[in-house]
Amino acid sequence: MKKIKLIALGLLLVGAFSCKDAKKENTEQSTEAQASTEAYSLVQDSTKVSFTAYKTTEKKPVGGQFKTINITKAGEGASAIEALNGTEFSIPVSSLFTNDATGTRDPKILEFFFGVMENTELISGVFNVAEDNSCSIDVTLNGKTENIALTRKMVSDNALTFDGVMNLEDWDALDAVASINKACEALHTGPDGVSKTWSDVAVHAEVLLQKN
Repeated sequence: MKKIKLIALGLLLVGAFSCKDAKKENTEQSTEAQASTEAYSLVQDSTKVSFTAYKTTEKKPVGGQFKTINITKAGEGASAIEALNGTEFSIPVSSLFTNDATGTRDPKILEFFFGVMENTELISGVFNVAEDNSCSIDVTLNGKTENIALTRKMVSDNALTFDGVMNLEDWDALDAVASINKACEALHTGPDGVSKTWSDVAVHAEVLLQKN
């Protein structure tokens, strides 16, 4: 009788552990399934694009932004970076805003900088992610498309910032640089008496993604 009781107890224990293992396996499978079905996508109205241009030989910064960024193509991905790959955008140059108290800077930039370029109602581009997860954008400006390498920073698991440098000579835009420098000659003249507008422009973007 005692032997029968021991056998019965052993069967109960085996059954209990088997149930626990089965529950654990089911939980793990459920978690894996949930993770595999999660996807990130861009929150389209959250994207912000700003820039910093430079004037005088001292290279004083002049900041600005574009208040309208149209996402013309967006995708999904298992990670935030994957979701951004292939994203296409266009920016109306008329949405330029430099927070100039006099109200004269923005019209000058639109007329004497963008206005002397070809096909510059819009700045368009494509966001690229390479196999090593490095990021860049192909930007079309002045009828020419060139690439800007980007560095990225994860602000959170669904928010990122990107920074790069746009060398305007790559877009054959040095005539536009000379044009805006002439229009703002006095304002771009430093203590040395030299008027200068730099051809490199720092670009900054902020994006927010959501889990679907």
